[in-house]
Amino acid sequence: MYIVTADEMRKLDQYVIEQIGIPAVALMENAGAAVAREVAAFSRQRGWLRPDRPPHWLFLIGKGNNGGDGIVAARHLLESGFAVTLLYAIPPAELRGEAALQRDAAQRLGIPALVYGDGEVDWQAYDGIVDALLGTGSQGSPRGPYGDLIRQANASGLPILAVDIPSGLDADTGRTHDPCIRASKTIALAFLKRGLVQWPGREAAGELCVAPIGIAPQLAARFGVSSFLLDESFFRSHFAIDPALPRTADSHKGTYGHLLVCAGSLAMSGAGILCAKAALRTGCGLVTWAAPEPLVPALIGLIPEAMLAAIPGGWAAPASAAALVDLLRGRDAAVIGPGLGRFADDTKWLRTLWEESACPLVLDADALNMLAAAADFPAWPKRTAATILTPHPGEMARLTGLSVREVQANRIQLARGYAVEHQVTVVLKGAGTVVAAPDGTVYVNLTGNPGMATGGSGDVLAGMIGSLLAQGMPATAAACLGVWLHGTAGDRAAASRGGAYSLVAGDIIDAL
Repeated sequence: MYIVTADEMRKLDQYVIEQIGIPAVALMENAGAAVAREVAAFSRQRGWLRPDRPPHWLFLIGKGNNGGDGIVAARHLLESGFAVTLLYAIPPAELRGEAALQRDAAQRLGIPALVYGDGEVDWQAYDGIVDALLGTGSQGSPRGPYGDLIRQANASGLPILAVDIPSGLDADTGRTHDPCIRASKTIALAFLKRGLVQWPGREAAGELCVAPIGIAPQLAARFGVSSFLLDESFFRSHFAIDPALPRTADSHKGTYGHLLVCAGSLAMSGAGILCAKAALRTGCGLVTWAAPEPLVPALIGLIPEAMLAAIPGGWAAPASAAALVDLLRGRDAAVIGPGLGRFADDTKWLRTLWEESACPLVLDADALNMLAAAADFPAWPKRTAATILTPHPGEMARLTGLSVREVQANRIQLARGYAVEHQVTVVLKGAGTVVAAPDGTVYVNLTGNPGMATGGSGDVLAGMIGSLLAQGMPATAAACLGVWLHGTAGDRAAASRGGAYSLVAGDIIDAL
C-alpha cells in the first residue's frame, strides 16, 4: 500500500484532473461518497441505526477541498436517512471552486447549516462529528475559528471521524500542532499520508482506512512514490514472499542458512541468548553463537539447538577480529552487536569486520555505538555484501549527530537519507518502525504494541532479521519481514497474556 506526501498527493490530483480528464468535482463526489459510507458503517457498529431516531452527525466544514468533501458526505448521508448539520468555520460565502459548488447544492437541498461565531454550539445535540476543516495543504497551528472548533470538538466527548487527515496534523511528519483533532477514525482519501503512520499523528488519527476515489494506485509509481505500508498481502505482491515461510518437503537444515551471532558479555549474556533463540525460531537452519571464551562454559546447554564458538580472550583481545573474520567465511549472514559492550579500539575492530568480511551483516546495539564513535566512518568503503543497521531513536541520534527529538520529528526522511548516503538498509525502530533501503525506498510497519518496549526486544528483532538474511532473502525483504513478524508476534503475545504491560522479550520468541 502506497504512502504519499502532501506534495505527491497534490501532483497526483493535478495529473488525474488535467491529464486523465477526471473533473475535480467528480473526485470530490467520490471522496464524499466514500466518507459517507464510512460514517454509516461507524454508526452501524455503534448500534445507532434505529428507525425511530436516525443518528445526527455534525460536519465541521473548512473553506478548502476538505470542506467540500465533507459537504458531499453530508449530502449522501442525508439521502440515506441520516440527520446532518453543517457547521462552517467561516462564512460560507468565502468558499471557492468545487467547495463552493457543494455549498450551493447543500443550500438548495435545505441541509441545516450553522456558521461558527453566530451563537453557541450545542455539541450534545449530535451523536458524532465529521472533521472536514483542514486538509493536507494546511501548515502550522490552526488559528481563529479553526483552532476554536478543534478544541471544542475534542472536548465534546463525541466520536470524531476525520476526512483524509485530522485537522492540525502535519501530513508529512506526523507532528500534531496545537490544537489537533483527536479522531476515532480517519478516512484517508486515495492513499495513506505519511503523517498518519508516524507518531504522534498515528495516535491522533485513530483507526485508519483508505478510501478509493478514482485515482488508480498504479499512478503513484509514475510520480516516484516510493514509500509503502507493510501488511501480509504486500509481502506477496511486492517481494513475492509468503510470510508464513512454508518449506519444501525435501529440504534439510543446510537449505535454511547458517547464521553467526556475535553477541554477549558477562553483564549482558542474555542478549546473545535472545538473539540466537529468535534466529532459530524464525527458521534458520543452523546458528552459531560466538561469545567470549570465559563466558562459554556457563552457556553450554542454554540453547541446545545452537552451536558455540569461543573467542579467546574475549572481544578486546587483539586477535578477536581476525578470528571472527575466519568464522564469517563459513556463514551465510551474521548479527553483530547485541550485548557486546564497549572496549578499547572497538571501532577499529568493527572496521576489520566491515572491510574484510564478504558476509551479509546485521549491526545492532553496541556495534551501532561503535559505528557512531568512528569519526572516519564516512571514509569507510561501501560494502558489496548486504548491511543492515537496526538503531533505536537514541542510536540513530548518535549515528547522525542529531538529538532524539530531531530524529523522531521526521523519521522517514532521516532513515531514507542515511540509507542512501551510506548504502545500507536502515531499520529505525520504535512506534511505526521505518525500513529504508539503499535505493531510497521506504517501508513503514504498524504491527506491534507498547509492551514490546522492554529490554531484549531489539535483540530478538536482530536475530530474526539475521535469520531471514541467512536464509537467502535480500536485505530489504529480510528487514521488512523481520520487522513485521516481530510486531505480529508481539501482538499475539500481548493478546495471549491479556495485555501488553507484562510482556517480556522472551514472550515474543514464544509467539513466533
